[in-house]
Amino acid sequence: MRASGNMLQWNDGYPSQSVILADVAAGNGYVIEEDGQTVAYFALIPSPEPTYNAIYGGEWLDDEKPYHVIHRIASTPESHGVFDAIMDYAFSIDGNIRIDTHKDNAIMQHNILKHGFSYCGIIYLLSGDERLAYQKFLQ
Repeated sequence: MRASGNMLQWNDGYPSQSVILADVAAGNGYVIEEDGQTVAYFALIPSPEPTYNAIYGGEWLDDEKPYHVIHRIASTPESHGVFDAIMDYAFSIDGNIRIDTHKDNAIMQHNILKHGFSYCGIIYLLSGDERLAYQKFLQ
């Protein structure tokens, strides 16, 4: 994870190697390479996302159509343009994308909003941790 992001967002060994391997085995784990070197990882997972079933203090832009969720974005500190590349790929797969982040991860919030996502409310992870939830729906 980038040192400039929220170092407290992921704790207790999350995401573990088994979580990443499960993403890959399901066909949902992706790497970004630059000059033959892996510089980033992310998961793009088709709906439904159980932790998105309930949203507080707002609502999803569209709660009827299938969507994909972006999870577990991590990159090397010297990488640039990773979020742009992830967005380009995600929206080539689906025009309805959801993403969430920790309230203290200002860099991720900035990138999410810069890419046209709308803040929709708060979701809670299975652990009970709170996350800010966003959606971008291309109609």
